[in-house]
Amino acid sequence: MAKRRRVGNLLALAVLAALAERPRHPYEIAAVLRERGKDQDMPIKWGSLYTVVANLERHGLLAAVESGRQGRRPERTVYRITDAGRAELVDWTRELVAVPEREQPRFEAGLSVLGVLGPDEAIELLRQRLDRLEGQLAAQRAALAGHAREVPRIFLIEAEYDLAVREAEATWVRGLLDELTTGALPGVAEWRAWHETGAVPPEWADLAERGTEPHRDPADLAERGTEPHRDPADLAERGTEPRRDLADLAERGTEPH
Repeated sequence: MAKRRRVGNLLALAVLAALAERPRHPYEIAAVLRERGKDQDMPIKWGSLYTVVANLERHGLLAAVESGRQGRRPERTVYRITDAGRAELVDWTRELVAVPEREQPRFEAGLSVLGVLGPDEAIELLRQRLDRLEGQLAAQRAALAGHAREVPRIFLIEAEYDLAVREAEATWVRGLLDELTTGALPGVAEWRAWHETGAVPPEWADLAERGTEPHRDPADLAERGTEPHRDPADLAERGTEPRRDLADLAERGTEPH
């Protein structure tokens, strides 16, 4: 189980890592994080940067070194990481690397209610997704190869992971599409009949009555009515698609992480 952090926003992790290199003021921290594409690696709301810095200072994880003003620019405070902040950075990184945590990507949410669509529409949408994935993968491979000529691989491992996850997703989607188009996926015939007739297949109603509907509370399917577009059960297999919904590496330009 993830440890409760004094400042749990992942932006705080990025700030601590930037300050572990040397003292910086918040404007410079933001510039460094943008340059390294950190907003592609973690959810970052740039408008909360100063609040995160203030919270880190309040908890003793960083400290102000000096404040100064250049010309008409606003006064800027330079911060350094404290010993407590460095310990927090190391401990947090260890946890993120060592402890698997269940994530909830948007794609999985869509798959969990795929049954609201008919099989033919689901097939078409999955084909669209696969086409986009393949285009993104080609761009990612090219961008990663370009970075690899200039940047040590240790600074690219998160991009390699991102690429591997997307490749696994594409492979899984291809497999699901094959099963759907050939009719090999168990339950697809009943799924199609349900959308054509509006009648819940007896096997599905029986599953619901026994409380064995996969991934669901044991609600009675029959009581959901006979309207396919209301809140149908998704008995199409969810599979094991990747855990993340990551931005296209190509959008990072040529800036290494």
